[in-house]
Amino acid sequence: MAVSAQLLVEELHIFGLECEEAVTEKLVELCILYGQNEEGMASELIAFCTSTRKDCLTLETLNSFEHEFLSKRLSRTWHGASKDRGHRHAGPRDIVSIQELIEVEEEEETLLNSYTTPSKGSQKRTITTPETPLTKRSVSARSPHQLLSPSSFSPSATPPQKYSSRSNRGEVVTSFGSAQGVSWSGSGGTSHLSLKVLGHPEPLTRSYKYMFQKLPDIREVLTCKIEELGSELKEHYKIEAFAPILVPAQEPVTLLGQIGCDSNGKLNHKSVILEGDLEHSSGTQIPVDLSELKEYSLFPGQVVVMEGINTTGRKLVATRLYEGVPLPFHQPDEEDGDSEQFMVLVACGPYTTSDSITFDPLLDLITIINRDRPDVCILFGPFLDAKHEQVESCLLTSSFEDVFKQCLRTIIEGTRSSGSHLIFVPSLRDVHHEPVYPQPPFSCSDLLREDKKRVRLVSEPCTLSINGVIFGLTSTDLLFHMGAEEISSSSGTSDRFSRILKHILTQRSYYPLYPPQEDVAIDYENFYLYAQLPVTPDVFIAPSELRYFVKDILGCVCVNPGRLTKGQVGGTFGRLYLRRQTAGGGGRQSPCAAAQVVRI
Repeated sequence: MAVSAQLLVEELHIFGLECEEAVTEKLVELCILYGQNEEGMASELIAFCTSTRKDCLTLETLNSFEHEFLSKRLSRTWHGASKDRGHRHAGPRDIVSIQELIEVEEEEETLLNSYTTPSKGSQKRTITTPETPLTKRSVSARSPHQLLSPSSFSPSATPPQKYSSRSNRGEVVTSFGSAQGVSWSGSGGTSHLSLKVLGHPEPLTRSYKYMFQKLPDIREVLTCKIEELGSELKEHYKIEAFAPILVPAQEPVTLLGQIGCDSNGKLNHKSVILEGDLEHSSGTQIPVDLSELKEYSLFPGQVVVMEGINTTGRKLVATRLYEGVPLPFHQPDEEDGDSEQFMVLVACGPYTTSDSITFDPLLDLITIINRDRPDVCILFGPFLDAKHEQVESCLLTSSFEDVFKQCLRTIIEGTRSSGSHLIFVPSLRDVHHEPVYPQPPFSCSDLLREDKKRVRLVSEPCTLSINGVIFGLTSTDLLFHMGAEEISSSSGTSDRFSRILKHILTQRSYYPLYPPQEDVAIDYENFYLYAQLPVTPDVFIAPSELRYFVKDILGCVCVNPGRLTKGQVGGTFGRLYLRRQTAGGGGRQSPCAAAQVVRI
């Protein structure tokens, strides 16, 4: 493209601009360099001089014009780029504009990375163009190690030393049922599964307002609980009527009430407090002498029926303690799906060791899920533990919510090839989540369509039906909380775990302890709606800091799978084989064919 110096001078003269020969030569050079014709260059130069209030053209003015305007607004046409085509592209964007756009993105990302913590390896994102889009297949093909990058949210993401050097991985620590010779592999969700969340009357599905309850509201809930359980015990044991608590009687009387603590907030073996008539603010209380009872197991908040002597109206000498009655089991119907055998894996956080934030135990669990392909995986929180040292010390560089989302995405995408259904149960120790009991489900609005069919976010606690087999799920450490408050006297060999689990089933509540442990903030209005057992579950999963076990309690298979990590070392997880019994002759049979607790 030929540029006429004379035409350039004439265009500038129209606007009253005069220029020397050296300036004219420089303008011709700029026209060729930036692919502009005489009219276009003159227009751009006039606009620049007007905006900068420059009245005369000098070489210094042209240098400023090139640096501040031409190099930023116009794409440079490189010398020799038009030899093959015989012409140059003119205009603000030329043939290399797509490449320039990519370079700009890379420059921006380099700038952002300079303000973040250095990490191992490059964190540069993949550049996608219409010619090379990022397909779903390439997304799902990424390994969990690529999905989860602890160095992106922690400046001290060092691998856990003791965990990495463990030698007992895969060891079976306890078994239940016919576990010998079981292959422990599922169908990866390929078989038809019917998953339903049950409620009483409906399940908790969303957040709610809390911290607004009043003492009369709590009293009303406790009174309803006493009346409901009292009515069931009265009918079961054919009791004609309950006597008033504070009325003296020479004959044996039967009293209904709730076990209360003494002035120190504890129970003792000599006597307990029986509370009744909670509808009134003062209530009624009577001390109970337990010395005549050969066997008993009591805890604060327990609704009981006692028989004894109350001659003065000031103290009841108990002679009999009526056992609680569990709810009936669920009766499967046609909507519960088929009765094929299926495998369930259960694991409870923390998913990091106490000395590291690298989530190595979680990545190992994902490997096991992909290897064994269980039909259902039930994963309990905490996923990012509020008690972790780096969380308590505020050492993470990302928000708690972002770290949790990265963890959740790693589990979902990392197990996609297994096809397993995923059930996520929150914990009061999940640092990013609402710390109220009952606890609403996690929120995850960006699930892909292919993942929505196999991912279920449920509340804490939760009652879940899988092909008609009822699971009771809770991440709150009931065994630890109730074990610290229970008192008992027994001539038999019953262990504390069995007694506590029996209390949970007969009190028909996921958390029957009152007052609750200090770390548990209960909203009693929602507790009454969402934390009661609708039926006796076939399988009750209650993770705890205490020792793992699998027990049959009143026909319900109760499992403590332990936690995936125990301090700086690896912990345990559980796996079960289940098959719902078909309708027909004979009594009820447990659907749990086999269960094991295994070291990670």
